[in-house]
Amino acid sequence: MSAFIDWLSGAVWNQYFIFSFLVIGLFFSIMTRFVQVTHLKDMIKLMFVRRSSESGVSSFQAISMSLGSRIGTGNVAGVATAITLGGPGAVFWMWVMSFFGAATSFIEITLSQVYKSKVNGELRGGTPYFIEKGLGFRKLGIIFAILTTLATGFFLMNIQSNTIAASMEGAFGIPPYVIGIILVLLMGLCVFGGVKRIAKTAEYLVPFMAIGYIIVCIIILGLNFRAIPDLFSLIISSAFGAEATFGGMIGAAISWGVQRGFFSNAAGAGSETYEGAAAEVSHPAKQGLVQALAVYVDTWIICSATAFMILITGMYNVEGAASVVNVPGVEAGSVNVQLAVDTVLPGIGSAFMAIALFFFCFTTMITYYYKTESSATYIIGHSNKKEKLFLFPLRIGILIFAFVGAIVSASTAWAMGDIGLGSMAYLNLISTLLLSGVALKVLKDYKEQKKAGKDPVFDPVKLGIKNADYWETRQEESSRSSKSGTKVI
Repeated sequence: MSAFIDWLSGAVWNQYFIFSFLVIGLFFSIMTRFVQVTHLKDMIKLMFVRRSSESGVSSFQAISMSLGSRIGTGNVAGVATAITLGGPGAVFWMWVMSFFGAATSFIEITLSQVYKSKVNGELRGGTPYFIEKGLGFRKLGIIFAILTTLATGFFLMNIQSNTIAASMEGAFGIPPYVIGIILVLLMGLCVFGGVKRIAKTAEYLVPFMAIGYIIVCIIILGLNFRAIPDLFSLIISSAFGAEATFGGMIGAAISWGVQRGFFSNAAGAGSETYEGAAAEVSHPAKQGLVQALAVYVDTWIICSATAFMILITGMYNVEGAASVVNVPGVEAGSVNVQLAVDTVLPGIGSAFMAIALFFFCFTTMITYYYKTESSATYIIGHSNKKEKLFLFPLRIGILIFAFVGAIVSASTAWAMGDIGLGSMAYLNLISTLLLSGVALKVLKDYKEQKKAGKDPVFDPVKLGIKNADYWETRQEESSRSSKSGTKVI
């Protein structure tokens, strides 16, 4: 059975599919006139908007939730694997993938905002919603939601708890079952507290973990500052086959750079659309821009930090056309970063990685739960009674999986999770391409209002966009409140 699952995972994640993320990102970049560059100032400014409401979260909370999901083992093990199989040049192609992926992220998140709904007092949205409302295929939306529920709620949840337990046992000798119990208690506090508590937890944990990781990277770079020019020269020359040692690896560098770049920032997978839809903004393009910035933060900052630490200290191996063995017997993964930290802070590497992975993986787990709950809510419909009956056993089941994941092997879960995410990406990319005209129309409206000196406000009726029911209701309430002298947030 495991052999079949591995084969199916490989079939889903074939090279043509991986490269499609690059091609589609290039297409969206051209169609938006490179929104990820021309609106960079807006992206940074809007990220720090903390206005929320009783039904929605702030832009900062939404991007924190999204970064909590994106920043995980992929930013550590994924980068180390890309370097091992594609050479140092793979890092450059990760940057390229994230550049074009930011445009893809803008499109998918903008669509999520356009077609979101208010469900039992909370803003809900994501790929299932724009598949149903934008394309008129609810059954396809349900299929996507089921894939999300299985992939993020169970299979990938196992992997995160397994990674935490393994790293904590290796660094501090804590038994996996103890870590499992702790994770269940912490997860329980978040998942039974609703989206507000999840958003609040991510809002504080994500900046803390990211800044801590970057500080350690800066220390390592500072102590090796003379090698920084050579570091960038190695990455760029290897990316184009100009470096003698890695001259025959340009194909592998592109392939692994794009693949691991996608696994890290998930732009185009549809998995990040749920958080973006929950943000309380006055115009869909605003959150589209914020989430596009999240792709940069994930890859250009966190993944780069991992790559810089590994490469500048020489704690990496390369397989394939070029064979480089700097650390014999070391399998690509978090141990590469551990060794890199130990070169400047002896004996600290293991503890540092255990703590870093705890925060990386725990924030991923709570945001995975949010995606799962949003998908489940979509599947069962917008009935408050059904939601209460269904969500309680779902939460208990996820907590059980989180515990089990801490004490068993996660190899099969990885493959099954990859199949689920890959299937989601197929559906999401096709739907996003078909609805890209709507997102482009929304972007044009945003630009026109900004040019006129206005704070953009979305009116779907004016733009001829149908089934944007949340925004239509919002406009009606705003119109009534204007007449009565009150203000709608």
